[in-house]
Amino acid sequence: MTPAYDFDRIIDRRGTNAVAYEKLPFYFNTSDAEPFWVADCAFATPDFIIDALRQRLDHPIFGYTAEHPDWRPALTSWLRDRHGWEVNPEWFAFIPGIVKGIGMAINALTRPGDKIIIQPPVYHPFRLVPENNGRQVVFNPLRELPDGGYEMDFDNLALVADSDCKLLILCNPHNPAGIVWEPETLRRLADFCAERNIIVISDEIHCDMALFGHRHTPFASVSDSARENSITFQAPSKTFNIAGIVSSFAVVPNPELRRRFFGWLEASELCEPDIFAPIATVAAYTPQGDQWRRQMLAYVENNVRFVEDYCRQHLPQIRPLRPQASFLIWLDCRSLGLTQPGLVDLFIKKAGLALNDGSMFGPGGEGHMRFNVGFPRQMIANALEKLRQALTINQ
Repeated sequence: MTPAYDFDRIIDRRGTNAVAYEKLPFYFNTSDAEPFWVADCAFATPDFIIDALRQRLDHPIFGYTAEHPDWRPALTSWLRDRHGWEVNPEWFAFIPGIVKGIGMAINALTRPGDKIIIQPPVYHPFRLVPENNGRQVVFNPLRELPDGGYEMDFDNLALVADSDCKLLILCNPHNPAGIVWEPETLRRLADFCAERNIIVISDEIHCDMALFGHRHTPFASVSDSARENSITFQAPSKTFNIAGIVSSFAVVPNPELRRRFFGWLEASELCEPDIFAPIATVAAYTPQGDQWRRQMLAYVENNVRFVEDYCRQHLPQIRPLRPQASFLIWLDCRSLGLTQPGLVDLFIKKAGLALNDGSMFGPGGEGHMRFNVGFPRQMIANALEKLRQALTINQ
């Protein structure tokens, strides 16, 4: 019988060096706000992952360790069974985090001054990492749709993609809007980039969290052009709430691109995991892990519905964009008529809620806030009531 997991349990993370709490003074100038900003969950890490780690902890030596024999088979089976993607085991390499992997790919495959294309509003390290590594960032903003969703603007992409553009960083599924890109969109993007020798870096960290019947499509799986001209980054960290156990990996089908990127990683031993990351990954990528994942996603879907219903009844000026993947909701707050500083002040100072300021995600993010709903529902309800009260006073 499949066990029923408890996602209503409220766990106090204070005193555990959790970024969500420890960095509040640095980013929000307060230590009292309720943190709904960092993209990790407030759910307990699954017991079967903790048990696997504890079993290894029972051995008293933590010396140099060879690659876990089940790591590549676990990745191969998971991608085949969850996403219909047949991957050769030699296409994998460990990376010490996806943001770090983006930086490594930039340094391995481009030179200072080269241009990197991003599609805002998008996860802010897509801009910061290239800029801080001496590359130029080129914006191809997503086109907003009447329902608040987004689509890629291929007309503008053709205008901004000149011969100095060497990489395009794709967020697949998209963060913060939670878009699951359709295969046809990905194929069109793959053909566009392959024709111009622009390598696609596909960040797919939310790939295992498709919601409401949507299905994630790995970029490299949609066509020959996509497979031969891309690097894919994935990880179990978001899905299974193990971001503190760095367990990311790269998938590179093209042998020449693999030689260039993996060779760069190997030169500095950057593809060597710690002792625990493969153990956690192997424990996650199992039928038991998939059962837990499905229950967690069903809970998140109900959290999304709860937010939608609450806003409809009590906060009609705020329109949540239903995510097609992930536990992040993109809140359209433009009907409040506030400036961006005023909007941030409403959430943080008046309501005591630490959400991500939409403007940090680049052009198109103004008037929005990003809300993490990977929390017990009572905490979501309390947060929305605090926002309602703050808005009532503010009016």
